Amino acid sequence: MAGNALQIVGLGASTPIGRNVWASAAAARAGVCGFSEHPYMVDTAGEPMRIARAPWLDVGLDGSARLGALLLPAIEEALAPLTELAGNLSLRIGLALGLPPPRPGQPDALADDLLVAIRERMGNRFVRIARFEVGHAAGHMAMAAAEAGCARDAFDACVVAGIDSYLAPETLEWVEACDQLHGGGPLNNAWGFIPGEAAGAVLLGTPRLAQLCGIAPLAELVSVGIGMESRLIKTGEVCVGEGLTQAFRAALQGLAPGEQVHNVYCDLNGEPYRADEFGFATLRTGERFRAASDFVAPADCWGDVGAAGSLLNVALAVIACRKRYANGPLSMVWGSSESGERGAVLVRCAEPAGG
Repeated sequence: MAGNALQIVGLGASTPIGRNVWASAAAARAGVCGFSEHPYMVDTAGEPMRIARAPWLDVGLDGSARLGALLLPAIEEALAPLTELAGNLSLRIGLALGLPPPRPGQPDALADDLLVAIRERMGNRFVRIARFEVGHAAGHMAMAAAEAGCARDAFDACVVAGIDSYLAPETLEWVEACDQLHGGGPLNNAWGFIPGEAAGAVLLGTPRLAQLCGIAPLAELVSVGIGMESRLIKTGEVCVGEGLTQAFRAALQGLAPGEQVHNVYCDLNGEPYRADEFGFATLRTGERFRAASDFVAPADCWGDVGAAGSLLNVALAVIACRKRYANGPLSMVWGSSESGERGAVLVRCAEPAGG
């Protein structure tokens, strides 16, 4: 592993198929489907809307309280390696939070409410907090911010977390009105997506932190690439993947000459727009992938989870290597926001104990 690269030392998750990161990864690996019928929301065909809901949360829990119930356990799980050190070390920890963009059904003060909940649960544990409200690519932007913060010595470690839920009734109605709800009604779309909810978290630390704390790193953050797409979904313009290509190329600069990516994890959710832009981006960068078409898209297990997806996919990439079912140690995780932001991150996993 590179001597100065940020290291992944902790993971956390709350998803419709698992209450922690290891359970979620095992369920995704097994192809467990977390889809269910909504208890009371129906589509334009009069059928229950298909969703992916965290089954341990009451359907009546909504707004910031619902998202907080998913997010806080994921952050605490990712922080566990440092929490176990108790008060032996004084560490500066940052928080970079990926959030959904403003949309119908979302509380106006969602970010502020979540930060209040975090402070009530964890006190003043985080010396710096940044938030990115752009949906799917928010986690990539948060990882880029964490990398920059550690580089300028703003903190010793940073929790990068993402949280999203499409399950508010107004949000579900908006998804259907936008012709994005997967289903068979007049306003449904066979190529739409299953609305989901989840939280993911990754703890990043400097090599010095891992050495000081005696933590064996799970992986290293090789590089982060950010792009911007001008031909957006829902506009009728034809997207040829220019923004995603920009993100890919920026991230792939972190590779050595001739080195190839072994695994691809992404937020493809059934919408042709996303599949098309991925196809165009890999046509331009295909020589840097072992097999770009051999990708993992866990939306078929936990639905579209928006801003949580990038962190969850990083966790899947790391755990696949730890469990020895990955194609190799080097993985790319990419995401595509509806507002145009594109992100790609390269992760190199550590060799599991025992070689």
